[in-house]
Amino acid sequence: MSFTEETWARTAPLQKAILTMPFNAELAAGTLPEATFQGYIVQDAHYLEGFARALAMTASRAPHSPDIAQLAGSANGAIAVERQLHGDYMARFGISPETFAATPPSRACDHYVSFLIRSAAVDPFPVAVAALLPCFWIYHRVGQFIHATAAADHPYRAWIETYASEDFETSVQAMLDLTDRLGESADQTLRPAMHAAFARSSWHEWMFWHSAHHQAGWDEPPMIEGDMPAEPETVEIRSPSG
Repeated sequence: MSFTEETWARTAPLQKAILTMPFNAELAAGTLPEATFQGYIVQDAHYLEGFARALAMTASRAPHSPDIAQLAGSANGAIAVERQLHGDYMARFGISPETFAATPPSRACDHYVSFLIRSAAVDPFPVAVAALLPCFWIYHRVGQFIHATAAADHPYRAWIETYASEDFETSVQAMLDLTDRLGESADQTLRPAMHAAFARSSWHEWMFWHSAHHQAGWDEPPMIEGDMPAEPETVEIRSPSG
């Protein structure tokens, strides 16, 4: 069993939950409300910008030039998808660049991107790669799963065809090959860390779609007028000689 086959098997219940969760079930059936999909597209555009940054950061840490080229190319591809697929949907939904810029990333989006960028910055290179893999692999699996039953006039066919396409499959396979190569050469400390990173990103994938289905944002603390804490007094700091 390859490293990626093993790590997928370890997360099998979560991967099944992703395929059958309400957002993807309704997306597959073509019954997902347009407002829900619209909110998801906005958040996914935010996410892909952060994902591209994490890919580029990880590429800069790759020890071999082919891996640098692969990951940097994937970063460019993520931006291309954001500009084309998301741009088309935003134009269809009447979402202006100003409206997009004024819509902050959701809590789920922000947490996922923060996890990936932190991993890209501080984790060993193989662990950072394992953290990036679920976005490739899970989206392709979901795209293929939905494409198998989607009607010709499916309202979200452009999204489905993007992630079920042969071009995307090629990039997914390249990422699988890279992860397998790194996993096979990993020691007994690094290999579990790679499994953990893959599992955590898979959870973030589930949480991203779950959040989109519920249109969840950020929890705000209750602010009661008159209960605001007083501003701290300004204390003048004098030098010892003063």
